[in-house]
Amino acid sequence: MPQEPPNDGMSRRELFKLIGLTAGSAAMYQAMTSLGYAAESGYKGPIKLEGDPKGASVLILGAGLAGLTAALELRQAGYKVKVLEFNSRAGGRNWSLRGGDTYTELGGATQKCEFDEGLYLNPGPWRIPYHHNGLLDYCKRLGVKLEPFQQLNHNAFLHSSKAFGGKPQRIRAFKTDFQGHTSELLAKVVKKGQLDDVVTKEDREVLLQALRSWGALDKDYTYKAGDLTAEFRGYDKDPGGGLGAEPVPGQIIGLSDIVQSRLWRSLTSFALYEFQTTMFQPVGGMGRIGEAFAKQVGDLITYNARVTKIDQNDKGVTVTYEDAKRPGAMQTASADWCVCTIPLTILSQIDIKVGAAMQAAIGAVPYASSVKVGLQFKRRFWEEDELIFGGISYTDLPIRQISYPSTDYNTTGKGVLLGCYTWDGANSYEFTAMSPEERIKRVVEYGTQIHPQYAREFENGISVAWHRSPFTLGCAGDWTDEGRKQHYDNLCQIDGRIVLAGEHASYIPAWQEGAILSSLDAIGRLHKRVLQG
Repeated sequence: MPQEPPNDGMSRRELFKLIGLTAGSAAMYQAMTSLGYAAESGYKGPIKLEGDPKGASVLILGAGLAGLTAALELRQAGYKVKVLEFNSRAGGRNWSLRGGDTYTELGGATQKCEFDEGLYLNPGPWRIPYHHNGLLDYCKRLGVKLEPFQQLNHNAFLHSSKAFGGKPQRIRAFKTDFQGHTSELLAKVVKKGQLDDVVTKEDREVLLQALRSWGALDKDYTYKAGDLTAEFRGYDKDPGGGLGAEPVPGQIIGLSDIVQSRLWRSLTSFALYEFQTTMFQPVGGMGRIGEAFAKQVGDLITYNARVTKIDQNDKGVTVTYEDAKRPGAMQTASADWCVCTIPLTILSQIDIKVGAAMQAAIGAVPYASSVKVGLQFKRRFWEEDELIFGGISYTDLPIRQISYPSTDYNTTGKGVLLGCYTWDGANSYEFTAMSPEERIKRVVEYGTQIHPQYAREFENGISVAWHRSPFTLGCAGDWTDEGRKQHYDNLCQIDGRIVLAGEHASYIPAWQEGAILSSLDAIGRLHKRVLQG
C-alpha cells in the first residue's frame, strides 16, 4: 500500500503507524485488515476451471493484469475470448517508460522519454511484496525473471526541511538513536520497579538485558556516543588501515531533536507488512509482466479500442467501441459474457446496462491521486558520493520520496532515480496541475536540497500524473470504510452477463495482486454460472 505524506492531524494511516510503533507491525496489520485496508493474498494456486463451457464466448474489457489473467485462464478453459484495450500496448498500469517511448496526458501534453538504453521508470507499480503469491506465480509461469527490490537502505536519508537545519539524516543513525533513547527510558522505568505489576522479577532481568542489547546501552543502561553505539549507527570517521586509522564514533542525536523532527514517522514504512523484505521487481522493468502476458494472449487483443457503450440482454453482451487513434467510426463486439476491468473512473462515464446497485457502486469509488517523476543523471552520484545502493530516502518536501535503483550497483555510467512519488494529498494535486516540464523542474529543485549534485548532474526526465492519465483518470481505487460496507459486494456481483474485476474490486487496492485475485474470483464465479446453463 502506498504511503501518504505526514500531516499534523491523526489520519487513519498515522493511527496505523502509531499502532505499529507501540504494538508491532503484526498488530498494525491486523488493525488494517479489520478495516479493509490490507489483506493477505488469498491465492491458493492456479485456478482450475473444470467442465466444458461448450463454446461459450467472453468479451474482456481492458488488458491490464486483471483482463490479461482472465484472457489467459478462460481461453485455456475452452472459451472463445476477445479483449478490447484502449492503449496500444498491454499491461495497463503495469508499465515501464523507456527511451524512445512517448506518452500523452489529458490536455494534450506529450512527452518523449529520453532515457539511455537499459534505463526506465515504472510510473505505476514498482515493487512486489514476497507474499503476493498470485503475481509471483504468474511471473514464474510466464518466465518473468525477478530480482530483489531494496525497500530499506539504512544508509539512505530521512529529511525534514524544518529540522537539523535542513540537513538529511542517515536512516541508520536516526533509527539507532531513537531505539537507544527509548530503550534507556524504558530501562529506567523497569529498574525503578514501576512495571512490577506487569513484569515478573525473572522477566524484569531478561527485559533489561534485551533493552541493553537492542538499544546499545552501556553497563549503566545509558545511551551515549562511543564505540558501542558506533557499531550500530556508524562513525564520523570509519576504521582504516595504517597510521591514523583509529575510528571516531559518531555523535548521537538528542531525544528531543528526534521527537520534534517528526522523522520517526517514516521509520514505520519499513515495518509495514507489505514493505517487508524480501521484495521483488522484474528484471528490465515492471512492464515485463504485461509484455509476458501479451506473448501468450496478444492475438486475442484489439488495441486502441475505446469503449463507448456496454449493453446486455438475456442472451449476451454487445460492446460499442471506436479506434482511439482515429475516432468516429463505431464498431461492435458481442459475446455471451463480459468481464469488465475498466477503471471505475472511466467506467462511470460509459453507458453500461447494469442494475441500480452496481451502477451506484461504479460511481461510488474515488481514485487516489499520484505523481511519479523519473530523472536521468550523468553519473550514479548517490553511490559514488554517498554510498547509497538502492533503497528510499524520505522527505517532507513535496517530492516525498527518492528511490534509488536496485540494479547495476557499483557501475559507471548514467542512472535513473525515482525523484518524486506522491500519494494523494495536496502535493499530488499541485504537481498534477503543472505542465510535465514544470514538474520536472520543481522536482530537480527540491531534490537539490537533499542531493546538491542534482543541479550539475541532471540530464532529462519524464513525469506521469495519474489523474491526467487518459486510461485511468487516477492511480487506484480509494475506498472508504462506509463505501466498502455499502457498495463493495454490489460491485463484485455478477450482474446479468457482466462481472467486474480489477484492483478496485479487491481488498488489496493499488496492488497488482488485488487485480489478479479479483480476476480469478470473477472468472471462477462466471464459469460456475456458465456450467449451470
